[in-house]
Amino acid sequence: MNINDSQILVVGGAGFIGSHLVEQLLAQNPREIIIYDNFCRGTLANIAKAMEDPRVSIFPDGGDILHYDVLLQAMDGVDYVFHLAALWLLQCHEYPEAAFEVNFRGTFNVIRAANATGIKKLIFSSSASVYGNANYILTEESPFLNDTFYGTSKITGEEMLKAYHQRYGLPYITLRYFNAYGPRQDYKGVYIAVIMKILDRLDQGLPPILMGDGAQSYDFIYVDDIARANILAAKSSVDHGAFNICTGKKTSIREICDLLIELSGRSDIEIEFREAAQTFVTSRLGAPEKAEKEFGFTAETPLNEGLMDLINWRNQDKKIR
Repeated sequence: MNINDSQILVVGGAGFIGSHLVEQLLAQNPREIIIYDNFCRGTLANIAKAMEDPRVSIFPDGGDILHYDVLLQAMDGVDYVFHLAALWLLQCHEYPEAAFEVNFRGTFNVIRAANATGIKKLIFSSSASVYGNANYILTEESPFLNDTFYGTSKITGEEMLKAYHQRYGLPYITLRYFNAYGPRQDYKGVYIAVIMKILDRLDQGLPPILMGDGAQSYDFIYVDDIARANILAAKSSVDHGAFNICTGKKTSIREICDLLIELSGRSDIEIEFREAAQTFVTSRLGAPEKAEKEFGFTAETPLNEGLMDLINWRNQDKKIR
């Protein structure tokens, strides 16, 4: 499928991943990109560069996915919808009722509005949280072992999309992101926050603090790779299904910390280990083959390059602030 000269709605387009997606979409020569965001987590700073392009605008009448009638208006004439808006894991853990309203009901609103307006395809941002804590390579057929409100909300969104496709033929693709990192990330991601806290300590000349032995291991994927996966999914002929968006490589928190110390030039500082606190997941590694086979996605950014980009952005962002 060709997304040239198309009208695109990015729900959550001012957020961490959404803002990178908006920038990459501009290279696809769309007619218009509309950002739909309530700015609860997204920021104007994230989209400042994209907003310099006259094809990009913020939907003027609202940006809350709880407002179905506003969503309907925003999707009028739209060809493709990318849905990235959600409360994240810790927010859902602390506020389960809010998780229901935003991640359950809000996502349902996005899906039924997309169906009602006859879009060409909906790309839904899910999460590897659906798999829970599993010490084996996760394929798209792996069981859902989730036990969190956040993961449950993503499973519900996925299942609702399957049902809408079965009954109404709504074209969609679900992307299960593994551990996203990169410029513009904040402190709200449970595992990503570790990276930012390590850098905070290094800035202060203090030893980074790791809980437990740092052996917790995850599949870290750079934000620009995730944005590219969204575009490849939209352009593909695939009209339904779920796909892992991952590298297929596992890295421990200890390895991340050692790498950040090296990249920051602070080899004089040693790691401080403390008694393990609450951890939702201790192991997560994805199988990337299905996304490569079905729409040609492979992660391209090496971890050291992605972390260096994050460090450089963070240093620049601190100067601006």
